[in-house]
Amino acid sequence: MTIKVAMLSYWHVHAKDYTRQVQARPECQIVAVWDELPDRGRQMANELGVPFYERLQELLDNPDIDAVVVDTPSHLHAEVMIAAANAGKHIFTEKVLAITTADADRIIEAVNASGKSFMISLPRLTENKFLYAKQVIDQGLVGDVTLLRIRLAHDGALPTASSDKGWLPEHFFSREQCGGGALIDLGCHPMYLAAFYLGMPKSVTAQFGHVTGRDVEDNAVSVLAYENGALAVVEAGFASRFSPFSVEVHGTEGCLLIGNTIQLRSRKLGLGANDGWVTPDRLPAVPPQPLNQWVDHIVHGTAPTITIDQGRQLTVLMEASNRSAAEGRTVVL
Repeated sequence: MTIKVAMLSYWHVHAKDYTRQVQARPECQIVAVWDELPDRGRQMANELGVPFYERLQELLDNPDIDAVVVDTPSHLHAEVMIAAANAGKHIFTEKVLAITTADADRIIEAVNASGKSFMISLPRLTENKFLYAKQVIDQGLVGDVTLLRIRLAHDGALPTASSDKGWLPEHFFSREQCGGGALIDLGCHPMYLAAFYLGMPKSVTAQFGHVTGRDVEDNAVSVLAYENGALAVVEAGFASRFSPFSVEVHGTEGCLLIGNTIQLRSRKLGLGANDGWVTPDRLPAVPPQPLNQWVDHIVHGTAPTITIDQGRQLTVLMEASNRSAAEGRTVVL
């Protein structure tokens, strides 16, 4: 079986990564490119040796194209994915699913009606240390979670030797195209992990900072509050150097710290107050990366571990965070 794939836009910084992942699968063949910026699209089509389509609908009307990889600006996701679903194409998309919940629901309706395979890229759900945190929480080793803190930040907005504006593309600071700044881009990863670990909260309260003076935030904190009193703190930024991806899980029976190392302390393990931390000698097996899950589902019918509903949850939490920061209030879900 050969899956003929079209690449829809090279707007996102990971678009070329997905191109390489598609090319690495022997079942897949890239056969076309469309881009909202024709010059960029033509250049990539020439590099790949495939046709460039000026009109998206013309590409989608081609019955020889089976699937699409969507890396458009986030504000075009609904338009592009609904058209692709209506044309009967399998869809892989970069996060977020959409900027608004209303658009996310429109996408989900079209995808469900198409009956085709869909996958959103939430890659941290396929990494063993983050799956280990879920295992620890589900096994009750920290007891009832009281505080979850997840931080992901980099220096993409800070000056470099070659650019005083940083290494991120300038369009990543476009409110129209992105729907926000650091939180809706980089903060997606800690946000969907928070929902994965604790479920959906009762309310969201966010604060945004503008360290480098951009129109959108480059420093963000969103606090998710749960009915049982637990809090999840999601942190993201484009203005922090050497900031590791870190997860802290604090609970009534123990604590788990994940950064450059993994450390667990739990009364459930029989350790006293003065005993040291435990480092796991084995981490959970990991599922395939999202794009490979997508291809496997198309070819073999295997069940993906990441769902479109998780994409919707992410959009709900991002929309609530944006509203909270803009209006200076807590948003109740």
